[in-house]
Amino acid sequence: MLLDGKVVVVTGAGRGIGREEALLMAKLGAKVVVNDLGGGFDGSGASTGPAQDVVNEIKKAGGEAVANGDSVSDFKGAQRIIECAVDTFGKLNAVVNNAGILRDRMIFNMSEEDWDSVIAVHLKGTFNMCRHASEYWREEHKNGKILNGRIINTASDSGLLGNASQSNYGACKAAVATMALIFAQELKKYAVTANAIAPVARTRLTVDATPSTAAIMGGEVKPGEFDIFSPANIAPLVVFLASDAAADVNGQVFRVGGATVWPMKGWHSAARINNSGKTWDPAKLGARIKEELAKGITKPETMNDVFANGL
Repeated sequence: MLLDGKVVVVTGAGRGIGREEALLMAKLGAKVVVNDLGGGFDGSGASTGPAQDVVNEIKKAGGEAVANGDSVSDFKGAQRIIECAVDTFGKLNAVVNNAGILRDRMIFNMSEEDWDSVIAVHLKGTFNMCRHASEYWREEHKNGKILNGRIINTASDSGLLGNASQSNYGACKAAVATMALIFAQELKKYAVTANAIAPVARTRLTVDATPSTAAIMGGEVKPGEFDIFSPANIAPLVVFLASDAAADVNGQVFRVGGATVWPMKGWHSAARINNSGKTWDPAKLGARIKEELAKGITKPETMNDVFANGL
């Protein structure tokens, strides 16, 4: 099987996308640390129930898993998550950073707490997990043990394309995609890859917490009909990226949803506006910029375009 002998940590694995990732990884041979704080979609509360439920499901199917309730937003807590994998299963091969919360507000209504809470989980949490995992893989590599480490960060269209009321969440999601590109460069020498995904799926964050997408994703699926918004559609890509077969896939970002995967191309020059070695006059420069913009070359795809074009 694709993940035979691998040990993986999946954060935010008690529900939704993380749960499906953990289940499929276990089905394909991995031993899984199911991490989930068990709180609400806004980060409030905590419960060991969701993580343990997934562990029970994995064990019932004949797999191996352990529950962990540490918060990724705590630096030492994230270290304990990594240690849980190594102490329980003897090593660590992959980390899937899926834990997340939402505190949606328009920028003029967003509180400092709304900002800090989302940054703590998505951005600092991803850093915390990658920091401790990469240190572990580097030390093992120096000792002659090549573990082919894998980092898979969970970004979002909110970060890649932008979405109103999610400046905190979107900023984090753009950042974790960029972090994957940087980690890919830093860790390549240690046989570690880092990639990111931007999933489109039905979760608590896209249905319970976000009315605009709930109207699109929350509809009833007819028996026998392909559920394009099922979180289970995300897991196969993550499984592949966690495997040895993905050794030459590094520093990439993929949007994934339904039956479709889109390899993404990040910030790139859409035009070249040059003044032949002379300093620009602001008014003339503005006219040239407007001329280029009128061509539509920099018109960004929006989240509405994603849904309109189908999955």
